[in-house]
Amino acid sequence: MKTQQKGINIERLKSRIVQMASIGQTDNGGITRLALSKEDKVARELLIQWMQDIGLQTRYDDIGNIYGRLEGSDKKKPAVLTGSHIDTVPKGGKFDGTLGLLAALEVIESIIEQNIVPTHPLEIVAFTNEEGARFTPQMLGSGVIANEFSKEFVYERKDLNGYLFKNELQEIGFLGLESNRAKNIKAFLEFHIEQGPILEAENIPVGIVDGVSGFSWMEVIINGQSNHSGTTPMHMREDSLVTAATIVKEIHEYAKGKNDGTVLTVGRIQAIPGIINAVPGQTIFSIDVRHAELEKLESIIDEIKTIVKKRVAEANLSYIIEDIWLKHPVKFSSTLVHTLEKICETHEIPYKHIVSGAGHDAMYMNNITDTAMIFVPSIAGKSHCKEEDTSWKDIEKGVTVLYDALCHLSVNP
Repeated sequence: MKTQQKGINIERLKSRIVQMASIGQTDNGGITRLALSKEDKVARELLIQWMQDIGLQTRYDDIGNIYGRLEGSDKKKPAVLTGSHIDTVPKGGKFDGTLGLLAALEVIESIIEQNIVPTHPLEIVAFTNEEGARFTPQMLGSGVIANEFSKEFVYERKDLNGYLFKNELQEIGFLGLESNRAKNIKAFLEFHIEQGPILEAENIPVGIVDGVSGFSWMEVIINGQSNHSGTTPMHMREDSLVTAATIVKEIHEYAKGKNDGTVLTVGRIQAIPGIINAVPGQTIFSIDVRHAELEKLESIIDEIKTIVKKRVAEANLSYIIEDIWLKHPVKFSSTLVHTLEKICETHEIPYKHIVSGAGHDAMYMNNITDTAMIFVPSIAGKSHCKEEDTSWKDIEKGVTVLYDALCHLSVNP
């Protein structure tokens, strides 16, 4: 197996991961580095320093996206972009996003050390607010680049404390110029941990990502009648929570029984008035449903709404379903996917085609350029937590694939 050539310095990458993980480290061993926070500022400055240390031209744009550019022999040719993000969820892990950025930095440093001059410019990009943990929605930085969001929309986002995105971006010193945004792009590659259990369960070191599942977020409001818990007979109750519980159980079993990649989550539920001695007169809960195929996703959404309607009618209650967000499935470039296949086969690295259930910046970048992703396994499938981890043997195989892919894209027409 040929994973040692090309001069990739896995120890150097490991050292940078450890240094970056020290920024925002929490008492429980996790990392809290929310977008546009003081911790994010420190991490951004360190990333820029590393980029400049190896001779990259650095800049940041009006959304705070950071770029490190290795100029190509033909400056007019479109750039090959690679990267991810450095913001985290509260008490998150050290690899999510960060691995993709620092692996890209390691690859480009190796290219420089070997005196390889790419024809196309190579750019590392660190996108702002990928997680959406502080400012919603997620992936604001890549969303602006890909024309999903306007600058004005992003600037007006507020966190839970009422702080404006634009003001916080200015406060940490990363409100740059619109003219610095990525443009004239040939392709975008994102290297990332899987954040799921599939690759590890099958003992496969590399996932070639075919696309990203589409998803629908809904909020269901069930209206009953609030009453005293001690004086209202059981047969006379209009208990919204009981009906909600019935629905939650049924849609969970519905999704579980499909066996076609459907995933469904009720992640938030609120009973009102929410006190121990009152029948819940109103219950509100969220539904997050995902599938890789648009037609099936739309069919699943219809089935879920039918279940809600039927169970609420049986209980003689009323309801409202609000559609919060719908994102169609994304299919990545077949040309890039085929390139990644060939590289894995050349190095005799086992790989598996996989569809990402989580959203990534690549999802939006796919709107404007050829895009693909490389996954490496997450131990026990854990992510967004302190236990998040990935084998360095798998990381080295994945970085080898990233290296060859970036060399191929930056040299060929």
